[in-house]
Amino acid sequence: MLTLYYHPLASFCWKALIALYETGLEFERVVVDLGDPASAAAFKAVWPMAKMPALKDGDRVIAESTIVIEHVDVLAGGGLLPADEPDRLDARFWDRVFDHYVEHPMQKIVLDALRPVDGRDPSGVDQARGQLREAYGFIDTRMQGRQWCVGETFSLAECSACPALFYANTVEPIGAEHGALLSYLQRLEARPSFSRVLREAEPYFAYFPLDPKPRIGSVG
Repeated sequence: MLTLYYHPLASFCWKALIALYETGLEFERVVVDLGDPASAAAFKAVWPMAKMPALKDGDRVIAESTIVIEHVDVLAGGGLLPADEPDRLDARFWDRVFDHYVEHPMQKIVLDALRPVDGRDPSGVDQARGQLREAYGFIDTRMQGRQWCVGETFSLAECSACPALFYANTVEPIGAEHGALLSYLQRLEARPSFSRVLREAEPYFAYFPLDPKPRIGSVG
């Protein structure tokens, strides 16, 4: 049996959950609270680096969200990584784009809000907002005339895009000038796997450290 160690509010954990829901693989779940010493210690006993998500498959522990998804894809017999090699490489590339150019600046903004006021980095936050706006334009160009980011089906790229774009749009709203990107985010939120993740996370949205709080259906 697979066991996923995760937190319902954590964006990188959403990537793994989306993949598991897409494939229909059965798994057990353990919610990790790193603020609880007992929960943190139990998780570190499984994965010493204590970074979520982590997937336990028998005696093997798979960490890092993209690697978790690739492992899930193998177990499910494929579907999340395109069979065509150029598209397969493209899916991995866009996974990196969403992680590095959307997730990371978004998290910079969110984590800064958790710092004491005298330890905040307004210049760094402004830079992160600029990086998000730049990424929005790049992705909007990619999504012109496309339903999904790579090929004709939902893939690894979407597993990354869902949490990255949902939270990024919360902290730095996507402008109307990026219509293709907004339509893409609408399709992502309507996807049953991501819709389920959002419903499960919704009770935790009040703990998000910035206003406005995340909201399902905020696009459209």
